Amino acid sequence: MSTEAPVPQSTEATRRAGPDVSAYVAVENSPEFAKLRHAFRGWVFPMTIGFFAWYALYVILSAYARDFMGTKLFGNINVALVLGLLQFASTFIIAWLYARHADRKIDPLADELRARVESGGGVAR
Repeated sequence: MSTEAPVPQSTEATRRAGPDVSAYVAVENSPEFAKLRHAFRGWVFPMTIGFFAWYALYVILSAYARDFMGTKLFGNINVALVLGLLQFASTFIIAWLYARHADRKIDPLADELRARVESGGGVAR
Protein backbone atom coordinates (compact mmCIF):
# COMPACT_ATOMS: atom_id res chain seq x y z
CA MET A 1 0.00 0.00 0.00
CA SER A 2 1.47 3.33 -1.06
CA THR A 3 0.89 6.65 0.68
CA GLU A 4 1.63 8.64 -2.46
CA ALA A 5 -1.27 10.01 -4.44
CA PRO A 6 -1.35 8.98 -8.08
CA VAL A 7 -0.29 11.60 -10.61
CA PRO A 8 -3.39 12.70 -12.50
CA GLN A 9 -3.36 12.21 -16.24
CA SER A 10 -4.50 14.94 -18.60
CA THR A 11 -8.16 14.20 -19.17
CA GLU A 12 -11.21 16.19 -20.04
CA ALA A 13 -12.14 16.27 -16.34
CA THR A 14 -8.81 17.82 -15.33
CA ARG A 15 -9.02 20.38 -18.14
CA ARG A 16 -12.47 21.44 -16.92
CA ALA A 17 -11.17 21.63 -13.32
CA GLY A 18 -8.95 24.59 -14.14
CA PRO A 19 -5.75 25.75 -15.75
CA ASP A 20 -2.58 23.83 -15.33
CA VAL A 21 0.03 24.92 -12.78
CA SER A 22 2.30 26.36 -15.45
CA ALA A 23 -0.37 28.97 -16.25
CA TYR A 24 -0.19 30.20 -12.66
CA VAL A 25 3.60 30.26 -12.71
CA ALA A 26 3.46 32.31 -15.92
CA VAL A 27 1.04 34.73 -14.28
CA GLU A 28 3.24 35.05 -11.20
CA ASN A 29 6.22 35.97 -13.38
CA SER A 30 4.29 38.43 -15.54
CA PRO A 31 4.56 42.23 -15.42
CA GLU A 32 0.79 42.41 -14.88
CA PHE A 33 1.09 40.41 -11.65
CA ALA A 34 3.97 42.61 -10.52
CA LYS A 35 1.70 45.62 -11.12
CA LEU A 36 -1.04 43.94 -9.07
CA ARG A 37 1.36 43.24 -6.20
CA HIS A 38 2.63 46.82 -6.34
CA ALA A 39 -0.93 48.20 -6.20
CA PHE A 40 -1.66 46.03 -3.16
CA ARG A 41 1.59 46.54 -1.28
CA GLY A 42 1.80 50.24 -2.10
CA TRP A 43 -1.39 50.81 -0.14
CA VAL A 44 -1.36 48.12 2.54
CA PHE A 45 2.19 48.49 3.88
CA PRO A 46 2.10 52.27 4.48
CA MET A 47 -1.40 52.07 5.95
CA THR A 48 -0.40 49.22 8.26
CA ILE A 49 2.67 51.10 9.47
CA GLY A 50 0.59 54.24 10.00
CA PHE A 51 -2.08 52.39 11.96
CA PHE A 52 0.45 50.60 14.17
CA ALA A 53 2.19 53.92 14.86
CA TRP A 54 -1.17 55.47 15.81
CA TYR A 55 -1.97 52.50 18.07
CA ALA A 56 1.51 52.56 19.65
CA LEU A 57 1.09 56.27 20.35
CA TYR A 58 -2.16 55.54 22.16
CA VAL A 59 -0.57 52.78 24.24
CA ILE A 60 2.52 54.86 25.06
CA LEU A 61 0.43 57.86 26.06
CA SER A 62 -1.74 55.60 28.22
CA ALA A 63 1.34 54.22 29.97
CA TYR A 64 3.53 57.30 30.32
CA ALA A 65 1.30 60.38 29.99
CA ARG A 66 -1.43 59.53 32.47
CA ASP A 67 -2.03 63.14 33.42
CA PHE A 68 -2.55 64.13 29.80
CA MET A 69 -4.79 61.13 29.08
CA GLY A 70 -6.80 61.87 32.21
CA THR A 71 -7.49 65.46 31.15
CA LYS A 72 -11.24 65.99 31.21
CA LEU A 73 -12.63 67.46 28.02
CA PHE A 74 -16.27 67.74 29.12
CA GLY A 75 -18.20 65.99 31.86
CA ASN A 76 -16.62 62.60 32.51
CA ILE A 77 -15.16 62.38 28.99
CA ASN A 78 -11.37 62.51 29.01
CA VAL A 79 -8.64 62.43 26.36
CA ALA A 80 -8.06 58.68 26.82
CA LEU A 81 -11.69 57.84 26.07
CA VAL A 82 -11.76 60.04 22.98
CA LEU A 83 -8.50 58.61 21.63
CA GLY A 84 -9.70 55.08 22.40
CA LEU A 85 -12.91 55.64 20.46
CA LEU A 86 -10.89 57.15 17.62
CA GLN A 87 -9.00 53.83 17.45
CA PHE A 88 -12.26 52.10 16.58
CA ALA A 89 -13.25 54.82 14.14
CA SER A 90 -9.89 54.70 12.38
CA THR A 91 -10.18 50.91 12.02
CA PHE A 92 -13.51 51.22 10.22
CA ILE A 93 -12.28 54.13 8.09
CA ILE A 94 -9.20 52.17 7.01
CA ALA A 95 -11.37 49.17 6.10
CA TRP A 96 -13.66 51.41 4.04
CA LEU A 97 -10.70 53.11 2.33
CA TYR A 98 -9.16 49.73 1.50
CA ALA A 99 -12.43 48.50 -0.01
CA ARG A 100 -12.51 51.63 -2.19
CA HIS A 101 -8.89 51.17 -3.19
CA ALA A 102 -9.42 47.50 -4.00
CA ASP A 103 -12.50 48.25 -6.10
CA ARG A 104 -10.66 50.89 -8.11
CA LYS A 105 -7.10 49.56 -8.43
CA ILE A 106 -6.70 45.93 -7.36
CA ASP A 107 -9.87 44.14 -8.45
CA PRO A 108 -9.74 45.22 -12.12
CA LEU A 109 -6.14 43.95 -12.43
CA ALA A 110 -6.96 40.71 -10.64
CA ASP A 111 -10.09 40.14 -12.75
CA GLU A 112 -8.11 40.68 -15.95
CA LEU A 113 -5.44 38.20 -14.90
CA ARG A 114 -8.03 35.64 -13.79
CA ALA A 115 -9.90 35.94 -17.07
CA ARG A 116 -6.71 35.38 -19.05
CA VAL A 117 -5.76 32.30 -17.06
CA GLU A 118 -9.24 30.82 -17.14
CA SER A 119 -9.59 31.37 -20.88
CA GLY A 120 -6.28 29.61 -21.43
CA GLY A 121 -4.81 32.71 -23.04
CA GLY A 122 -1.99 33.08 -20.56
CA VAL A 123 -0.50 36.48 -19.90
CA ALA A 124 0.91 39.04 -22.27
CA ARG A 125 4.67 39.34 -22.21
